[in-house]
Amino acid sequence: MDGSHLSLPVFYSQGRGKMAPTHVLRCCQRGLAWIPVIFIALVVCWSYYAYVVELCLFTIPSTLEKVVYLAVFHVSFIMFVWSYWKTIFTRPSTPSKEFCLPKTEKEQYEKEQRPENQQEILKRVATSLPLYTRTGAGAIRYCDRCQVIKPDRCHHCSACDMCVLKMDHHCPWVNNCVGFSNYKFFILFLTYSLVYCLFIAASVLQYFIKFWTLCRRKSAENCPKSDLPESHAKFHVLFLFFVAAMFCISILSLFTYHLWLVGKNRSTIEAFRAPVFRNGPDKNGFSLGFSKNIAQVFGDQKLYWLLPVFTSQGDGFSFPTRLVTVDPEQPTECLQPGGLDKSAVEGSAEQTTPLSESQNRLLGNDYQIEEDHKDTDNLKSGLKRERDESSVVLCL
Repeated sequence: MDGSHLSLPVFYSQGRGKMAPTHVLRCCQRGLAWIPVIFIALVVCWSYYAYVVELCLFTIPSTLEKVVYLAVFHVSFIMFVWSYWKTIFTRPSTPSKEFCLPKTEKEQYEKEQRPENQQEILKRVATSLPLYTRTGAGAIRYCDRCQVIKPDRCHHCSACDMCVLKMDHHCPWVNNCVGFSNYKFFILFLTYSLVYCLFIAASVLQYFIKFWTLCRRKSAENCPKSDLPESHAKFHVLFLFFVAAMFCISILSLFTYHLWLVGKNRSTIEAFRAPVFRNGPDKNGFSLGFSKNIAQVFGDQKLYWLLPVFTSQGDGFSFPTRLVTVDPEQPTECLQPGGLDKSAVEGSAEQTTPLSESQNRLLGNDYQIEEDHKDTDNLKSGLKRERDESSVVLCL
């Protein structure tokens, strides 16, 4: 008995010793992850000083030009900082408790060794959940790390160590996972950072040219009176233009790509790997038409589209899909309000029912093929009847 009591602290201390390096390493990783954010913050602070103080106060001679530049600059600067702040400090949304396995099923799942039996347990629980996407092998998407059934479009982020609803990607420049809760803020961050850089580059350009071409003489007395003399602001103006132009080019490609994703209602993960439904993968499974795809991210009230406040549609757990047939594994629900765009249902042979956001399905490929065969058979039979009638008329 004494020996057993003495052994407990030994094992406990050994386990704690093993956990200590992991905890320290995790803290170091979290600290280093803020380096890109701190770098961006320093660049933005320097750009504010260089533009407001060195350019507007010390370089630009016209008072009216100063006022106009400062007004536009501060509007773009405030919107840029606001959206950047919201993107960084908005916590990613995670699955709710209803996606966790109940206590009994969880114990059974942990005891089972065969994947087939584990899938049967997950399927029983998933019948009451709005789940319509699967793994590539057709299995229920389950996260062993978070121990939750993954909702549609949800993925596990290894950097954040959590499952994120409608995960798009983990961005090191904001040290946060971009997903359902902050995707609109991320788009606005790209928008206003592009506007910020474009305005700086455009307004600084004329002074950049003067400093670069006309005022390179060693003595300021040799410069023409209409031009700017050599001063300590020269370095800030020249470097400010280069930095703004460089960031503008890099942000422009990322901005246009994400606008394309919004128009298609896809995430970055779905663009590289199409979501898998019961009928197979479909990269356009969540596309509702261009206007409704935009509303999914920015909301219905256009007044708030350009403000970094949350207006995205839905709850992040379930998403409306294209018009679909009835899924035998899920109960039938009422019609989805608002309907869908015509562009989302072009080519449909029959009208089907759009379901609610929590009970939506994907249009089956087999159903489309069957309808195409029916239309082809009807066309062939119609042509045959016309040929028969024409032959009868010729005989008469």
